[in-house]
Amino acid sequence: MSIQTKLNIGLFGFGVVGESLWQVLQSNTSLQAQIKKVCIKNPEKTRNAPQELFTTDANSLLCDDSINVIVELIDDADAAYKIVTTALLKGKSVVSANKKLIAEHLPELLALQQETGASFLYEAACCASIPVIRNLEEYYDNDLLQSISGIVNGSTNYILTKIAEDGLDFATALKQAQLEGFAESNPALDIEGTDAINKLTILLAHAYGIVTDPKKLVCNGITNLHEQDARYAKEKGLAIKLVAHARKQEDGNVAAFVLPQFLKSDSRLFNVRNEYNGVVIESALADQQFFNGKGAGGFPTASAVISDLSALRYNYRYEYKKLYYSQPQQLADEFSLHVYFSFDVDSALPADFFDNREEWASNGERSVVIGSVSFSKLKDTTWWKENGNSLVALPDVFIDKNGKPASTKARKAALV
Repeated sequence: MSIQTKLNIGLFGFGVVGESLWQVLQSNTSLQAQIKKVCIKNPEKTRNAPQELFTTDANSLLCDDSINVIVELIDDADAAYKIVTTALLKGKSVVSANKKLIAEHLPELLALQQETGASFLYEAACCASIPVIRNLEEYYDNDLLQSISGIVNGSTNYILTKIAEDGLDFATALKQAQLEGFAESNPALDIEGTDAINKLTILLAHAYGIVTDPKKLVCNGITNLHEQDARYAKEKGLAIKLVAHARKQEDGNVAAFVLPQFLKSDSRLFNVRNEYNGVVIESALADQQFFNGKGAGGFPTASAVISDLSALRYNYRYEYKKLYYSQPQQLADEFSLHVYFSFDVDSALPADFFDNREEWASNGERSVVIGSVSFSKLKDTTWWKENGNSLVALPDVFIDKNGKPASTKARKAALV
């Protein structure tokens, strides 16, 4: 596809993001892109676009040789996989925002891109308006990348903000997020952390060349957070956020997980509020760089789709440089985390769960233990996120073998 080529788009899905994309392209003529046809599921629904634009026949888009780009914006990952793979096999470029599809089928999608040479872009799948994938591909395409940490799910961040700042209970905050369009009618993927771990899976491929199954990564959402945890945060001047981490260890392997975390006011992520996302990228030479932007909503997500469409006019495709042109890193298991763990006083805490207990307290209904836990114990068991148990990473989440906050300085010095 040359820069002169006009983008004739076949769009799947006309929800909040799809309609926003349509509206933007109606007024943006410089992109030289038009939506030729939209495939939808429910033809009876009233939509703010000409009726002749819509069809329920997927093949009328996929088999139309005049359509050279497929944009996939539906919420059914299985159906999206069929759409994307068919389009790639037909030599069409594809833009997607479906993080579940990409995370669960990344090996197959990588193979298809190699086989067909077609472009498959998905900036909108990770942090909506924040261009994190393109930056990892182009700016951080070297071995000096130390870590990525971020709030990558706008729905959970909105809920946690309303609980902390407005004193809402979890159910009320969730309902408000749904009414505002920041959470789905079935919010399980968001509040259980699945959406965040899918995004982390994608980021690992571009940052470190790690291709893994999201189900193999340690993940916990915000459903088990207790009012005791919120009180603790308020007393200590902390904020609770759902944070995704990927951090290179001293041996070169990468620690990766998603957990709720207490953050101090000096953290770049502390003031990321409501539906906003925030990502901190740390490298040996540039130290920390902070990206902040809306992580949910029609137009913010459509902005990333527009960016991908623009890139297609320059024949852009991901090179996956860390995967194909250098030795990919491996996931780490041998490290420890500094955590806060609250549980009902009637629950039993395994004696060997904590490697080191620093504090213990109980108010007769809820007990709290603070200490260090081997990551392998979180990976190999699930009881710690069941039965109302609440595990929250502390601000200095990474600790060394002596129980002290782990520093990246030694690793940075070696890299430089």
